[in-house]
Amino acid sequence: MDATQGLGFGHFLGQADIVAKTILVIMLLASITSWYLIITKAIANARTRRRSERFLDFFWNAPSLDKVAVHLEHEHPDEPFSHLAYHGIAASRHHERHGVNRLNEAGSSSDFVTRTLRKTIDEETAKMESGLTILASVGSTAPFLGLFGTVWGIYHALMAIGLSGAGTLDKVAGPVGEALIMTAIGLAVAIPAVLGYNFIVRANRVTLAQLDAFAHDLFTFLATGAKIEPQAAGHITPLKSAART
Repeated sequence: MDATQGLGFGHFLGQADIVAKTILVIMLLASITSWYLIITKAIANARTRRRSERFLDFFWNAPSLDKVAVHLEHEHPDEPFSHLAYHGIAASRHHERHGVNRLNEAGSSSDFVTRTLRKTIDEETAKMESGLTILASVGSTAPFLGLFGTVWGIYHALMAIGLSGAGTLDKVAGPVGEALIMTAIGLAVAIPAVLGYNFIVRANRVTLAQLDAFAHDLFTFLATGAKIEPQAAGHITPLKSAART
């Protein structure tokens, strides 16, 4: 009874060798990193969504792109939609004033604006996807790392039992059960990382779809010089409703 009560994570940690302790440290660091990314990304996405809603409401109710340009000159873009509008308007005006002076400005004004909008969307995509590789790596490797720790623990437990000559069930089940703790830790690290990765990817996909639709409407205004009518806001689904789909 006393031997059974002595078993557990504390006993396993005390008996663990350098390999098992290294695996535990790696999984601890992976868990801290994944939770940090999940929390910071969730906060950043919520803040960006609120700012984007405010800007889109202002944009679709502005009388012209000149008013939008003045607004963006006074308030630096701090979210994807205003960033895209700022660079799109700046590219259109730059091409009109200076024409073609460099290779990256070659082509018509529409071509130059299209390249600028595409480049801006690519930059926003890269910014949104930062850190996702780490979450994906943690989610995919942590279970196998935990399984490796379990196999390593079972191997040493069986070796110790074989050397002691005591092969009864109580002598085998305890050390093997302790070794399975590594698999449980691996799953505990991987599951939040996978769920967080899926949540962030879905949120990014919704935002990028909205951004792509906004880029098409913005390009139309820049190409035709048309005024922005408030009813044009129907071209883009509100961010809140899109996030629920």
